[in-house]
Amino acid sequence: MSKEKFYKGIQYFKKELPYFEVYGKESAIGPNETAIESPTDKKAVYQTLLAADALRYLTLHITASKESGHPGGFASIAEGIAALVMLGYKNIITEVGHHAPGFYSMVFLDRSLEKMGIYTVEELSERFREMHGLLGHLSGQIPGLLNPAGPLGQGQHFAMAAAFLHPNVLFPVTIGDGGLGEPYVMSSFAHFNTAYPHITNFLPILVWNGYSQEHHSMVSTKTNEEMMAYWRAHGFKEVILVDAKEFDDASQEGDYVDSTKFSWEKRLEFTQAVLTATDKAAKSALGGRLTVLIIKQLKGAGVHKTGSKSHNLYPGDSLDKDYIANALRERALTEEAWELVRTNFVRAGGGPNSERAVTEFVYPLPELGELPLTEYPVGEKKVATTAMGEIIVHVGKKDPKFVITNADGNAASGINNVNMGLKIVHPTVDETYYQQPEGQVYEPLSEDACAGLAASLALLGGRSLWCSYESFAINGLPIWQTVTQAMAELRRETPSTITLFTAGALEQGRNGWTHQRPEIENYLAAMMRNGNVFPLFPCDANSIQVCYEWALNTKNKGIIITASKTALPVLTTFQQTREALEKGGVVIHQSSGKKMVVFAVVGDMILQPVLEAARILESEGIGIKVVSIISPRRLYRPTDVAWESSMAADGLFLDDEGFENLFGGDVLIGVTGGGSAMLEPVLLRSKLPRDVFAWKRGETTATAGQLMAYNGLTAEALSKRAKELL
Repeated sequence: MSKEKFYKGIQYFKKELPYFEVYGKESAIGPNETAIESPTDKKAVYQTLLAADALRYLTLHITASKESGHPGGFASIAEGIAALVMLGYKNIITEVGHHAPGFYSMVFLDRSLEKMGIYTVEELSERFREMHGLLGHLSGQIPGLLNPAGPLGQGQHFAMAAAFLHPNVLFPVTIGDGGLGEPYVMSSFAHFNTAYPHITNFLPILVWNGYSQEHHSMVSTKTNEEMMAYWRAHGFKEVILVDAKEFDDASQEGDYVDSTKFSWEKRLEFTQAVLTATDKAAKSALGGRLTVLIIKQLKGAGVHKTGSKSHNLYPGDSLDKDYIANALRERALTEEAWELVRTNFVRAGGGPNSERAVTEFVYPLPELGELPLTEYPVGEKKVATTAMGEIIVHVGKKDPKFVITNADGNAASGINNVNMGLKIVHPTVDETYYQQPEGQVYEPLSEDACAGLAASLALLGGRSLWCSYESFAINGLPIWQTVTQAMAELRRETPSTITLFTAGALEQGRNGWTHQRPEIENYLAAMMRNGNVFPLFPCDANSIQVCYEWALNTKNKGIIITASKTALPVLTTFQQTREALEKGGVVIHQSSGKKMVVFAVVGDMILQPVLEAARILESEGIGIKVVSIISPRRLYRPTDVAWESSMAADGLFLDDEGFENLFGGDVLIGVTGGGSAMLEPVLLRSKLPRDVFAWKRGETTATAGQLMAYNGLTAEALSKRAKELL
C-alpha cells in the first residue's frame, strides 16, 4: 500500500467547485452500499458529473504524459461510464481499443490497478504504453478489465458471450459510431437475439459523437429518429437516446455538442438525463428486453480539442502544451472532490473490479468424464471429422453451456452427427433439420459471428468449438487471433479456444478457387511463434480423436485442428498420435534401402501421393521414411517461440536427438497440400539436401488427384525430385 496520495502527479487543482458544499460533503454511495440509491438524487447526479470530469482529466493527463494515445472518443462517453459505475455496473466491455486510457482511468480510480503496483497518477502515467504496463489498447492482462480491444467490430461478441455464461449480470458494451460501420456488429446482435431471445443482459451503449478516427463517422448524418429506427430494425425492443444538444445553453453549432461547455445547471440536467437513461436501460436489459442506450455528444467533449482532432495525441502534445494545460485546468477538481470520486468508485459494485469482475475468477465447468473414443483398425476407411463429431456430442451433453459454431453447416463438414446429437439452436422446431430453441449448434452465416462467439466463450471461461471450412475461416480469424493473444496474457486459466477446419482445398476440386484457400495455414504458422498457438494435422480418424482429447485438456491455447471430411484409410493407433503430440510427428511408413528419403508431410489427403511415391522409390531399392507431422509447433527450437511469457506456458519441444530419429536420412522432402510455412520448423533444423512441395493456386478440377497434379503434388514429381536430390 502506497503512503502517497493517489492523486500525486496531478498538476492542477481547483480551490473550490460550485455546489460542492451542498452535494459533495458525503459520498452518494454509502459505506455498506454498492450503488447510489436513486438516479434522480441530486447528490448522486452531482457526484456522477464530478466522476465524468475526473475520468476526462485522467484520460488526457496520462496520454499527454506520453504525447501519445487516444483521449477524444472516451471523453464523449465519460458521463455514461460514470453513470454505470455509480449505478454499480462495473462489468463493462468495450469494442473500442482507442478508449483504453479512459478505461485505465476507471480501474485506477477503483484501485484495481494496485494489483499492478500502480497507486498514484504519477505511476499511472509512467506505466502507460510501457512494457509490462498499460498497453495502448486494452488487453486481457489488466486487472479489472474484461476484454481485449483492438480491431473494431469485436466487442459485442465478448458482451454476448459473457451474458450467455452469467445470466443475472449486466454487461454493458460501448460501441463507437466509427465502429458501427463494420458489417459485423449489428448482424451478430440480430442473430444472437434470434437464437437466444431470452439472453438480453448485455447492453450496447452507442458512443455517437459524430467522428471516427480521421473524419466524420459514416452515421453522422443520421437523424435521431433514423438512428433509433436502425437499432429497432435489428431487433432492439428498447431504444433509449440521450442527446446533449437538447441541454445546450452555450449556443454551439452543429448536431453534436460538448456538454462541458454548458452552465453548471445544464451540465447537471444532462448528467441526470444520462444517469436516468442508463438506469432505465440497465433494468430493461436485465428484465428481458433487448435494449440499446445511445449517448449523443461531440467527440472530444471536455478535453483539448474536439472532433477527429481530439482522437490522437502526437509528439509535442505534452502536459505543458497550452491547449492541453488549459483543458486540464478546466477539468480540474479539488483534492476533496478527488477523494470523493475515488470513494464512490471503490464502493461501487462491491469493491475494486479486480476483485469483483466475472473475469477475475475461473469459470466453473462440469467434468466431462471419460470421452467416447473409438479406435478403428489400421487400414479401415473412416471420415475423421465424423469420428471427432461423436466426442463433440459427448462434450455438449456433459456441458450444457458448450457451444459449437459453424457458418457453412456441420453436415457440410461431415459432422451431421453433431446436429443430430446437440441440435441447431433455432426458433423453429423442425426434426428434419435437427433444430430447436434449446440447441447447442450456433449457425449464423458469418464466420466473424461464429469465431466471435466461440472464441469469446473460451476467453470468458467456457468450452466451445468453432468449425469452419478452411477456405472461409479467414473471415473469422481476426477475433480468434485477438483472443488467443489475450489468452497468453491472462492472469487466470481458461479453456483453450479450439477450432475444426474442414474441407481442405484438395477436397474441393469442382468448386474451384473459391473453396481452395489453404494459404490460411501460413497465417496460422506465423502465429505458432506466439507461444500458445498449436495447429494440429491429424492424419486419420483415430488421430483426430486423440488431438481433440488433448485439446480439451489444455488451457489458454489456440488450437486449430485441420482435417478432411473424406473417408481416408486409418494409418495410426491412438498411442502413435499421443506420442506425436509430444514429439511433433509419427513415422507411418518406413523401409530400408541403399539411401534414405524422408518425406515430412503436413495433412491427411496429401499422404496418398506421398505413399505412392514411396512405392515407386522402394521399387528402385531406395529406403523411405514417411513422417506425418501432427503438431508442427513441437518441432521448433525453444528459442524460436515466445512460449515462456504465455499463461499456462508450454515449453515442450523435440530435442535434437528426437529430431534426428524422426527426420534423419539422406534427403528430405517437405510436402503439404496447404501453405508451405507449416514446414518451417523442419526446414530450419534439417541439414539434409531438401525441397518443398506445397500448394500453389486453385483451379476447378474433377478430382482431388487432378487438383494435386495441377499443383505439382504427384507421386511421379515427388519421386523424381527425391532421386535428383540423391
